Amino acid sequence: MNTPNIEKVYIAGHRGMVGSALCRRLAGTNTDVVTASRNELDLCDPAATADFFRTHRPDAVIFAAAKVGGIVANNTYPVEFLSQNVAMAMSAINAAYQAGVKRFLFLGSTCIYPRDCPQPIREESLLTGPLEPTNEAYALAKIAGLKLCQYYRRQHGVMFHSAMPTNLYGPGDNYHPEHSHVLPALIRRFHEAKMDALPSVTIWGTGSPRREFLYVDDLADALVHLCTIADPPDWVNVGTGVDQTILEVARQVAGTVGYQGEILTDPQRPDGTPIKCTDVSRLHATDWKHQVSLADGLKRTYESFLSETGAGNLRSV
Repeated sequence: MNTPNIEKVYIAGHRGMVGSALCRRLAGTNTDVVTASRNELDLCDPAATADFFRTHRPDAVIFAAAKVGGIVANNTYPVEFLSQNVAMAMSAINAAYQAGVKRFLFLGSTCIYPRDCPQPIREESLLTGPLEPTNEAYALAKIAGLKLCQYYRRQHGVMFHSAMPTNLYGPGDNYHPEHSHVLPALIRRFHEAKMDALPSVTIWGTGSPRREFLYVDDLADALVHLCTIADPPDWVNVGTGVDQTILEVARQVAGTVGYQGEILTDPQRPDGTPIKCTDVSRLHATDWKHQVSLADGLKRTYESFLSETGAGNLRSV
């Protein structure tokens, strides 16, 4: 694994799933990792954020802080998803430039791309069509952050760039029964069904949408790798380039958990984007490729779920 030539890096959102993975990835390296909890720094506050950057003077920032959620959460609280994510991105990016930060890596999401863009999704598809309505607010916030980084790089010559990960899963995920993403939601649902000996589990939607999943520790390694590149793209997709239907994924989760009942679908629930798979050729051209298969990642994630449940620190908010 490459290690970035960075003396001090600020990981924004270090308690989240991605931030935690980044801390694991950088543990034992020569890089000094700076973190701040939400109680210590409100990234929505521009003055507090600017003061934090002036005080700590990181060489680099990996921005993994965000208000995140699944289809229901995004569709129910668009005001919060747009306003909070825009505020955090603007505060941090502007403060980083003012403090002389050498590199800023902004973390976005593949939901920034149009709902019906050609598949697999290439980086050039950005802003070529309407977004998926159920997560439009979050996508707009991420597009704003990505573009601000691009504009700073173009106007001021600073190395501010972005990464667009596909659907993530792994240790430290959020297992809220309604507001979580699809994989943690399925893991919890099948686990509880197994414990309660339920004859069937109903998954939301038709089960036909196709999704791509990336293990979070693979993402962390990709982000660190991108920080070693002297002239990276303005933004790059990070994923596996392999997708499956939600029903196929549900069957894999059931097998991992050990649930043997029937799997039903609920077409009354929203499906979201019909298909979303990334073109990762731009990332592969930088000599990086994911290492963890979905089968192996699900096994690791379920083990973590059981461990977190047993320790009483399972995220479900």
